[in-house]
Amino acid sequence: MKLGIVGLPNVGKSTLFNAITKAGAEVANYPFCTIDPNVGVVEVPDNRLDFLEKAYHTKKKVPAAVEFVDIAGIVKGASQGEGLGNQFLAHIRETAAIVHVVRCFESKDITHIMGKVDPLRDMEIIDTELILADMESVSKRLERLQKAIRLNDKKMLDERELAIKVKAHLEAGNPARILELDNDEKILLQEFFLITAKPVLYACNLSENDLPAMENKYAGIVKEKAKNENTQAIPICAKIEAELAELSESDREAFLKDLGLEEPGLNRLIKAGYGLLDLETFLTAGEIEVRAWTIKKGSLAPQAAGVIHSDFEKGFIRAEVMSFDDLFKLGSEKAVKDAGLLRSEGKEYAVKDGDIIEFRFNV
Repeated sequence: MKLGIVGLPNVGKSTLFNAITKAGAEVANYPFCTIDPNVGVVEVPDNRLDFLEKAYHTKKKVPAAVEFVDIAGIVKGASQGEGLGNQFLAHIRETAAIVHVVRCFESKDITHIMGKVDPLRDMEIIDTELILADMESVSKRLERLQKAIRLNDKKMLDERELAIKVKAHLEAGNPARILELDNDEKILLQEFFLITAKPVLYACNLSENDLPAMENKYAGIVKEKAKNENTQAIPICAKIEAELAELSESDREAFLKDLGLEEPGLNRLIKAGYGLLDLETFLTAGEIEVRAWTIKKGSLAPQAAGVIHSDFEKGFIRAEVMSFDDLFKLGSEKAVKDAGLLRSEGKEYAVKDGDIIEFRFNV
C-alpha cells in the first residue's frame, strides 16, 4: 500500500512523515523545504504476529508494510508553475491513495503560507490544483480521441463519452472521486490515471492541547467535508507523533497513557488507509517465519497465493486454512486440527482477514 502525503507548506505533513517513518525528511519553517519526494516504509502494527511468533517459536517475524511518500508542498497556482510547479504530479500518480494533511492548529511560531488558519480554504486550494492538472490531462485525451475516433470502435466511443462527462465534472470544480459512474465507467476511468479519482483520507493536524479530545472547531470543518465525500478525517498531532517516534516501546506506552490515548495516530492512519482501499490481511506461519500479507477484500485463494509468489497462483491446488481467532482461543495448531477447525479450501474460497493459510501448489 502506497500513500502519498500532500498538503500546503507548513501544515505539518513533513513532520508527520518524519514521525511515522523516521526517515529524516527536512523540516523547516519556510515554504518549499521539501523539494524532492521522500519515501519511507513503515511496519503495520499487528499484535497477531506477536502471538504467532511465540506459538511457532519462529526465527523471523515480517509485518505488512505501508509506503509513505512525502510530496512537495502544493500552493495556489502550482498547476500553472507557481511554487514548485507541477513536479508533484508524477509522484502523486504513483500512489494508491492520498493522505491530505490539513492544518487545524494556530501558532505564532509556525507561519501559515496564506496568513491565517482556514481548513476549508486550504483543502480547496489543493483540490483546485489537482483538478486543474486532471482537466489538462482529460482535455489532451479527448483531443486525441477526437482525431482517432472510429465509429465502429465501441470502447473508443465509450471512452470519448466518459472523457466528455469527466471534463464537465472537473470544470465545475469537482474532483473525479465524487463523480457518479456505473461499473463499466469506473473500470474505464482507471485508464485515465486521474489524480482526483484517487481515494482521499484527511489527516487533521491538531495541537497537543486538542489531542485528548480529538476535536476542535477546525477539525469539525474537515470532518464535515470528509463526510460529504464519504471518506474519513483522522485527528492526529504531528508534533506528538514525532515525540513518540523517539521513545522506546515501554516509554511510548506510558506517554500514550498520560495523554489518554490508546494508540498512536499512525495506527489510526494505517487502519483508515486499509479501509479506504478495501484491504485486509492474511497470515502465514511456521518455524522459519510468520508473516502478514496484504490483499484486496474478497480476493480468492489463488489470488492470495499469488501475492506470495506467482508460481503459487499458477500451480494452486488448495489452501489449508484456519482462523487466527481459533488458534488464539485453542492455543496451538494441533488443538485447532483436533477440533476440526482446519479447513481445506479450493479455488473459489474468498480469503478472510486473519486467515492463517498454507498453500498447496504444483508447478
